Amino acid sequence: MSSNDLYVGHFGLTERPFTLLPDPGFLFWSKVHKRAFMVLEFGILSRAPITLITGEIGSGKTTLIQKLLSQMDEDITTGLISNAHRGRGEMLQWVLNALDVPVNPRVPYVQLFQTLLDFLVAEYAAGRRVALIFDEAQNLSREGLEELRMLTNINSNKDELVQLILVGQPELRDMVLASNMRQLAQRVAASFHLPGMDQKTVTAYIAHRLQVAGGTGEEFTPGACAMVYGATAGIPRLVNQLCEFAMLYAWSDDSMTVSERIVQNVLDDDVFFGALSTPADEGKKKLQVLTLKQEERVLPKEKAG
Repeated sequence: MSSNDLYVGHFGLTERPFTLLPDPGFLFWSKVHKRAFMVLEFGILSRAPITLITGEIGSGKTTLIQKLLSQMDEDITTGLISNAHRGRGEMLQWVLNALDVPVNPRVPYVQLFQTLLDFLVAEYAAGRRVALIFDEAQNLSREGLEELRMLTNINSNKDELVQLILVGQPELRDMVLASNMRQLAQRVAASFHLPGMDQKTVTAYIAHRLQVAGGTGEEFTPGACAMVYGATAGIPRLVNQLCEFAMLYAWSDDSMTVSERIVQNVLDDDVFFGALSTPADEGKKKLQVLTLKQEERVLPKEKAG
């Protein structure tokens, strides 16, 4: 079954606008994403020892990394480590593999470290520097983070042989700021936290992805966009999930627009599993707290009456 057999052909689109795969072609430059990317670029250009980017699951961090990789200068050798193991020595294996350096996993740790050092020095002699990007860095242990800090000790004086970019979920920031990680935190020269998008940005985000996929950008009504924001707390991945289901429901209803009713049907049917995730739950809790506070202000007046 081709994609045109689903809602893509129904809406006259050229492709699915709300896939979950990180695609720089669909990158929406919201204010916060522009700032996050600016910090990434600043970290590279300023030769920062460590750059730190954090954000909720699905906030667009990996897409920003892919965009950065697509325009990296030729004089920078880049290694991307997506899920490094935690054990001592295994970190070096992951780094060397990311840099396409042949390695024998059976050799001692000291020899692995020397192999990496030789590679960094050779790159420096050739007029290149090395940038290591760690995605999902919140999965690293304290020992793993300490091992990364030790890598920055390779740099001396004004010569940077290696730069680290740590990207992960919000707890990564807490890990780096822990009292036992002060030496690591002091090497963080650039950092940014990606929050969820606000309602206005979510509306623009939905329209942008629809237009990139060949649509008009008006397939979702303003009310539907507001409901999507309320159910996702503005997290891009959750927005994509809910919008995908909403377009499927609109297609099954033979509707050319996604209305509030259609979004509500998706939520009522519990097919949007993202509704159970933390960001949306937190949004609901905040709404409940706000409602209770409003009721507390009203109750005294009712009693006085």
